[in-house]
Amino acid sequence: MDTMKGLKRTCYCADIPHSGEVTVGGYVQKIRDMGTLIFIDLRDRSGIVQLAFDEGTDREIFEKASKCRGEFVLMAKGQVRERESKNKDIKTGDYEIYVSDLRILAKSETPPFEITDKTNVNEELRLKYRYLDLRRGVLQNNLILRSKIAKTARDYFHENGFIEIETPMMIKSTPEGARDYLVPSRIHNGKFYALPQSPQMYKQLLMIAGFDRYIQLARCFRDEDLRADRQPEFTQIDLEMSFVDVEDILEIGEGLVKRLFKEVLDVDIQLPIPRMTYKEAMERYGSDKPDTRFAMEITDISDIVSGCGFGVFTGAIEAGGSVRAIVAKNAASTLTRKEIDKLTEYVKGIGAKGLAYIRWIDEAPNCSFAKFITGDELEAILSRVGAEKGDVVFIVADKKALPILGALRLSVAKKLDIIKDGYNFLWITEFPFFEYDDETESWVAMHHPFTMPMDECVQYLDSDPGRVTAKAYDLVLNGVELSSGSMRITDSALQQKMFEALGMTDEEISAKFGFLVEAYKYGAAPHGGMGIGLDRLAMIMCGADSLRDVLAFPKVQNASELMSSAPGDVDDVQLRELGISITDKK
Repeated sequence: MDTMKGLKRTCYCADIPHSGEVTVGGYVQKIRDMGTLIFIDLRDRSGIVQLAFDEGTDREIFEKASKCRGEFVLMAKGQVRERESKNKDIKTGDYEIYVSDLRILAKSETPPFEITDKTNVNEELRLKYRYLDLRRGVLQNNLILRSKIAKTARDYFHENGFIEIETPMMIKSTPEGARDYLVPSRIHNGKFYALPQSPQMYKQLLMIAGFDRYIQLARCFRDEDLRADRQPEFTQIDLEMSFVDVEDILEIGEGLVKRLFKEVLDVDIQLPIPRMTYKEAMERYGSDKPDTRFAMEITDISDIVSGCGFGVFTGAIEAGGSVRAIVAKNAASTLTRKEIDKLTEYVKGIGAKGLAYIRWIDEAPNCSFAKFITGDELEAILSRVGAEKGDVVFIVADKKALPILGALRLSVAKKLDIIKDGYNFLWITEFPFFEYDDETESWVAMHHPFTMPMDECVQYLDSDPGRVTAKAYDLVLNGVELSSGSMRITDSALQQKMFEALGMTDEEISAKFGFLVEAYKYGAAPHGGMGIGLDRLAMIMCGADSLRDVLAFPKVQNASELMSSAPGDVDDVQLRELGISITDKK
């Protein structure tokens, strides 16, 4: 095997000048051996350059080139010259390197799959050999863009007076809304640390300590079921500010968004970002993270059908639910009866009892519940929702009609391919403070228990919890929740009242939050903050379909990492040191 001795890389493959002598290093992408001519496509993180060898090349170098194979690691020195056969598909397509010195630094076995951007290879196989998968240009570009996002964010916050502070990775287990990952302590046998779901309490303590502007690219951990936009470990751009109100925090957030999209993608985001209350978002879109790149808003038709003869509608209203509708414009020819049956099964799978519809493809609309309503009632429904010939109306009657239609709205839009390109940001404000848990028949905090309620709502904490709204806000991009934040409670009496409203005893408060409650006795400036999901932001900015495409070594749906086979077994000696015994590996 050759060495690098005497060679030093002068530039990346795709950054070669148009003339002069250069030295590059990389992996062999492709070889074309035509007897008296050999061309090697050499690849590094910047892209590809063609290496050229011909009858004028030193024989030893030429023979060495002929022995190269895919994924061999090479260094090559030579003169840059214009290519005879140009390739407009790559950045260096007009030029090549006429090689005078070639070193084979490492050979490679035949990879289990071809290293190419366009691949149909099973994802499990690619994740098993992730170090090879990461050689693909599309993934390398994603991680480079993610790095640029992180750098730009840090620059922005540092320029705005924020101090970057790391918070502990092993903390006390406290309720944060999801299940903790626990770390057993060897020294304190029988006790456990938790990996942080967020740095929430620590950043509040930093505000009490007088660091009035904190920032951290924080690693967070949640033991919950995975999906395309969720991983058990993730990174958030975490910030907290003192002596501010909601407007100050939203302004900082908007400034970050504008800076990131301009510097990373050269896209101008118009400010201010539109705002919508939680109530309005649910009423119009059936979601607290609505995708506003398409219309199809929800309409309430409860009053029209409250006295009709259709028991499904009237029964839902009598049970405290409502009857709501969406309209798929110009969709009657695409949404056939067969497609509507599929959508019906879909909504049943998310909790609906059924799906009523009006499909207007002929002169007279075809209504699935026509025999239960009058012609005037049908006309009133069509008029209320704005339906015309060629449209399809979907109707759900249920206590959960809004979220069901919210999910159906998105499914139909994807089926019709009507979601426009672009970046639609939206602030969702005035979240409910509590949500009712049917299983426990109690009110629970929608956000963490340190969230500040709206001033005018404090009076309802005891008498009407469902009426209490919070000084909380989410940043939504194209239907994805990027950020969640709030103003924090700094008044100890109000905090005690909030704990009591959540049904916590003094013993529970002391055990779970005692150190924070104690800290507030020594004075705390008004403060608030938010955490912006770096992984989700990178996913959208890269145009990726999954978080796995913007993470170097991601987990799969069962929270395992296929390359290293994590999680794995540990030996009995380690378990005994921790005072742990495994009773049932199943």
